Amino acid sequence: MARLVPSAKVRSVFREKIFLDCVRGISGSLLACQYMKILIEDAERLEYLTNTNLWTKTPIEGKCFSATGNALAAAKKESIGRFNIVGYISQSKQFVNLNHGRGRGIDAEKVLPANAS
Repeated sequence: MARLVPSAKVRSVFREKIFLDCVRGISGSLLACQYMKILIEDAERLEYLTNTNLWTKTPIEGKCFSATGNALAAAKKESIGRFNIVGYISQSKQFVNLNHGRGRGIDAEKVLPANAS
């Protein structure tokens, strides 16, 4: 018995419809935006992780991740408290919150001097 295989275009449209049903609060054109950078944002200081593992207030200087999962894994290893994974669209200067969580936290040695008790 021959099996019908849908064309690539049909599969693409079907996939997009399923995806849009799952994330109804976000516009489909926004999710397909090729100009969106996925960034790690320190939720308390509102700064973005850079390629040199420093923090900046400017989202354009932030390190761009290829996927939210990659950004989430990297953020959990950072010595920060609360963080957000955000999508930044440079043309419209808009942010989209994609995920959030907690990092490893700030080391006590960085907060208190070594001789403090």
